[in-house]
Amino acid sequence: MYIPEKLNKGDKIAIISPAGSVNPEFVKSASNLINSYQFQAIVFPSCLKKNFQFAGKDEDRLQDLQKALDDENIKAILCSRGGYGIIRILNKLNFEKFLEKPKWIIGFSDITNLHLALNKYNVMSIHGLMTKAMHEVPETVAVKNIFKILEGEKTKIICQSHKLNKKGEVEAEIIGGNLSIIYSLQATDFEIDTDNKILFIEDLNEYLYHLDRMMLSLKLAKKFDKLKALIVGSFSDMKDNQNAFGKTAYEIIAEHIAEFDFPVCFNFPLGHINNNMPIVCGQKYKLEIADKVSLY
Repeated sequence: MYIPEKLNKGDKIAIISPAGSVNPEFVKSASNLINSYQFQAIVFPSCLKKNFQFAGKDEDRLQDLQKALDDENIKAILCSRGGYGIIRILNKLNFEKFLEKPKWIIGFSDITNLHLALNKYNVMSIHGLMTKAMHEVPETVAVKNIFKILEGEKTKIICQSHKLNKKGEVEAEIIGGNLSIIYSLQATDFEIDTDNKILFIEDLNEYLYHLDRMMLSLKLAKKFDKLKALIVGSFSDMKDNQNAFGKTAYEIIAEHIAEFDFPVCFNFPLGHINNNMPIVCGQKYKLEIADKVSLY
């Protein structure tokens, strides 16, 4: 896997909106925070546009993302938010110039589309918080660790054990992100490769029966057959029908992986939460699941 170069003081970080429209105050705060770390925040033209739920029309978002990818003076790209929209432009992106000198791309949720695309090109990227958190909780460790990673530091994540955990220790490349996005990209050029890897998943505002469907789909696609370990983050604001499904989100996931012997960690600090700890997609990590959980 290719590791993008670490950033030096004064380097430029682009803020773009490749998916949903964003609150301008969030972008302003993120820009100020980036500048406070002695980098240069560059807000791209379509970042603050709005076209219904999107940050501008498809062609606007595509143009800005392509320019940011191609510009050698831009050393990292912070996606302003997720929402929905990248899949509408994903197959139109040209990574040829970007791959000559890859740069860090930061984001989560809908940005999982980009993480999986970059993984296909063997380029690491940062699954982490975006402008909303930089506006609301700029001092949280999850935000600070993004800048540590950009400056070349390795970070360690420690969390409490969970009753559904399956203990074990592995060392492998990590990949993952939003489960709905992973599910939606199956049978495409950007389908996730989980063989001999640690997979991490999270999601928000999904129906429990649909979570069941997604887990079954991944199982039928043999995505768990050669998996080294599974990390389950936050499944926030999950929904149920009037006729209850009968299981919690974690119980659904646990049911579908019960037959496998790889280690599993539940309630890991990642997802649509303020302590969404950054993970470098494509990097080799050591995962230890015991009385406590460590990822480093």
